This record gives sequence, C-alpha cells and structure tokens, in this order.
Amino acid sequence: MRAVFGLVLVLGIVLAGGAAYLASTYIDGYERKLANQQSQTIPLANVVVAKKPLRYGQPITPDDVEFARFPEEHLPKGVFQTPDEFFPKGPDVPRIVLRPMEAKEAVLAVKVTEPGEDAGLTSRLERGMRAFTIRVDVSSGVSGFLRPGDRVDVFWSGPAPGAGGRNDITKLILTNLELIAVDQQADVDTKQNIIARTVTVQVTPQNVAALAQAQNSGRLTLALVGAEDDTVAEATDVDQNSLLGVVEEQIVEAPRQEICTIRTRRGAEVVEIPIPCTN
Repeated sequence: MRAVFGLVLVLGIVLAGGAAYLASTYIDGYERKLANQQSQTIPLANVVVAKKPLRYGQPITPDDVEFARFPEEHLPKGVFQTPDEFFPKGPDVPRIVLRPMEAKEAVLAVKVTEPGEDAGLTSRLERGMRAFTIRVDVSSGVSGFLRPGDRVDVFWSGPAPGAGGRNDITKLILTNLELIAVDQQADVDTKQNIIARTVTVQVTPQNVAALAQAQNSGRLTLALVGAEDDTVAEATDVDQNSLLGVVEEQIVEAPRQEICTIRTRRGAEVVEIPIPCTN
C-alpha cells in the first residue's frame, strides 16, 4: 500500500513539474514575440485633426485643431501636417468648414475652404463644373427629402415632337447629378425637412444648356438616387400611349388607279374617252 502511495506521489510531482515547464516555455516565447513586435517601430507623422466637433460654415482657428500621430503608410489624401500648411496666410485668415467633422477626425482639404474663402457655392464646385438651379415643387422635388450632397436623376416631361401637342412624353435626360444646394441651404449636415422651391446641381457647361432648354420647354422632375447605388439609369422614353398600352393603328392608303383618256371633238363639244394605259 505504501509503495502504491509513493508511486502516485512521484507521478504527481513529475506531472506538475512538466506542466510548470510547459507554461514557463509558453510565457517566455510570448514575451520574446511581444518584444520583437515592439522593437519594430511604425513610422508616424503629425496630422492636423479637429480638437472638437466642427460644423458647416464655422471658421477654423488654431484653438479648433491639434496634431495627432498617424501611420505614414496610411495617411489620408489631403491631410495637413504643419501649421504653415493649414494657415499659410497666418492664423488670422481662417479656413471655413465645408463638411462636418467630429473630434479627433483628420482635417482634409476637401472638407475646408482655401484660406480666406467663404463657404459659398463657388468653393464647392469642382474644376470645369457649373452650378445650375432647377425649379421644383413638392411633387417634382421628392417631397422635401432632398439634402445637399444627394444625387438625383432628372426627367423631362413635355409635348412629343411632331405630335401637335396631342401626346406628352417623359424622358430621362441626365443621371446621377449632385445637389450642392437646396433653396439657400448648402449644409450637408442639415436635419430639417425642406420643401424646396429650387435645387442647385453641379453639371458640365454642356449640361447647363440641356437643362436650360428642358426647363423652358417642359417640366423637370427629380428622382432621388440611393447613397450606395452606383448603377447608371438606362435611357427611358414614356408617352401616354405606351403608358396605357395603346397601339396606334396606321392607316395605309390604297394605291390610286391611274386612268388614261383621250380627247376627241364631237362637233363643238370636247369629249374624254377612257382607254387602257400603256405605261
């Protein structure tokens, strides 16, 4: 009995020692791996970030921003890395916020104006683009759900060419246009429902002419495009007949039968006598 007890005791001591050795080996390996990772430093760079939430139209002063360390390999496009880059004309010439930012968010060039510029529409237009205003109402303006920054498709409704005003047609004329203002509101962070009377879109000079002609010759209607929708709407023409499934009957005129005659005089009277046509 004592021999069995001694054997069990020795076996327990051996197992405990083995477990302790394995645990020590694992911990040592983890510490070495962690030390190697810490020794591989990641290059960092200073980036201008918002010190507090910034909203559309707010001038940015030196008290509104600070520096944070970002990995150089993953710097966002358009960041500012020095005070001279962000305030090239001095702290008394501020930039204006174009897009809202939260605290600790990197300040990007697309979210602020140039130094000294205001937050008007000219600062939001891309190179080569123009601003054009479209008249809308509750039905044509998506019932107050439009916001600056949304994208819309534009449909034109008016008389069909050559129909003499008897048949109207609706046609998709432009797709995926960006709204840069709704009425006088250009703040993309607005939470209010706006029953707009006008919306301003960003288009090419060629599209300005197309929209001006369409607005003067018919009625424009907007269709809101989803935020994550990257599809391109297909060209669509719908008139009253196609909407109701009416098929117009084409009247085909029967060919006229040619009649050949000869004239003959009977006394004082001239008489035409039908004869078979030879050509």
